[in-house]
Amino acid sequence: MSAMPVTTRTVWASERDTRLDRWFHRHFPQLTQGALQKMLRTGQIRVDGKRAESSTRLLGGQQVRIPPMPEGPAPRAEPKPVDAHDAAALQRLVIYRDDSVIALDKPQGMPVQGGPGIAKHIDGMLDALRFGSEERPRLVHRLDRDTTGVLLLARTPAAAAALARAFRGRDVRKTYWAIVVGRPHPLEGRIDMALAKQGGAQGERTVPSDARDAARAVTLYRVVDSAQKRAAWLELTPLTGRTHQLRVHCAAALGCPILGDGKYGGAAAHPDRVRGRTPHPHPRAPPPPHPHRGTLELAAALPPHMKETFAFLGFDRPRTPPCRRRA
Repeated sequence: MSAMPVTTRTVWASERDTRLDRWFHRHFPQLTQGALQKMLRTGQIRVDGKRAESSTRLLGGQQVRIPPMPEGPAPRAEPKPVDAHDAAALQRLVIYRDDSVIALDKPQGMPVQGGPGIAKHIDGMLDALRFGSEERPRLVHRLDRDTTGVLLLARTPAAAAALARAFRGRDVRKTYWAIVVGRPHPLEGRIDMALAKQGGAQGERTVPSDARDAARAVTLYRVVDSAQKRAAWLELTPLTGRTHQLRVHCAAALGCPILGDGKYGGAAAHPDRVRGRTPHPHPRAPPPPHPHRGTLELAAALPPHMKETFAFLGFDRPRTPPCRRRA
């Protein structure tokens, strides 16, 4: 099997604060985790000429030494210029902007980052959000493709570093609203259920697991309102950040799948007596600290499909406060 020669690649500005192992898997998906760890242990991979670990956080402009790789898909190319129509559509999603941050109202169905079969995503169109700046905005957190809500971007390296620290630490506690099928009992509580990723014919999914290497996952939940036992409006606060954590915890731990989430709820997520075939999670933006001073108060309006469901179930739809920065 042939292999590519030793090369050097420059870390894009948009990839700042990405873990080294994730950077490699994004650019070289054919590389296994075991092979990557061996290359790191033996010093074949270097960042700016120095040995590095899988958890090393990259900076824009750094040089990564790439040893010979097994054959596979070509490395990702740097993002192409954004189509004018796509740029205008993305700019219309901006609900807050200052010199340090941009907040987007991400719609349902729009991927934040690329992946197999995903040609158009927010990360690939961030040049459309420069607004005269020399810096390309950077992602500091992510939302699932089918999740709506506030997506926060950093406009400078300093802002990216500060917000990344806030999201990794305990400065930001994420809260989500979700409509679930059924009504949990008790009406509020704590879910502590370990999760693991599992492959299959229909793609990778997250499942409850008691295996030793399973990742602990903890979620706080509270019923805000309910339509008898047909459906409930939940406030969910994940204390850990596992893939699809809320979807699995609602379906497997509470026995109340998120409305429209057929992947984890199956047929039970699409009851005839409750409207909605689109997943119904919606993050309520936390009040993150501003990178320089003060606090950001950000909120996105409920998406149309959730407004319809709130009205159908008789829930009082909350008003959306203005987005602003408080000193």
